[in-house]
Amino acid sequence: MKKTVFMDKYPIFSLELTKNEIKVSNTKEIAEYFKEKIQNHPIAQFISIFDHYSHTKSLNGAIMDGLIDAQNVIFCFGQAIPNTKMLAVRPRSIGICEFEDRVIIEFLEAPKEEMHKLMEDWARDLKK
Repeated sequence: MKKTVFMDKYPIFSLELTKNEIKVSNTKEIAEYFKEKIQNHPIAQFISIFDHYSHTKSLNGAIMDGLIDAQNVIFCFGQAIPNTKMLAVRPRSIGICEFEDRVIIEFLEAPKEEMHKLMEDWARDLKK
């Protein structure tokens, strides 16, 4: 898992996996994998899968070369609202980008370390 800072302010964690090293074969199957992990978690709440690729394509928006599909799995770990700012970092999103030979899983750093580690573990567990 690699950490980068996007646009000089957003801590993003990325995992790039070749298709021959993962348990599933495409973006939709990966999204379903994360959905199942979320639904089986005691406090996580699955919200939706957003087809970012189709949305952007329908707007005739620019799509990077080689990108086949792009989905966001949207969910929330929120078990408390200790302050108003907490809502600014919720819900969570895991981005899934598919290319011909690989997939890239990316998400914003979670404010709670144990939830962040869980998302990292879920992503790494995609490996065969």
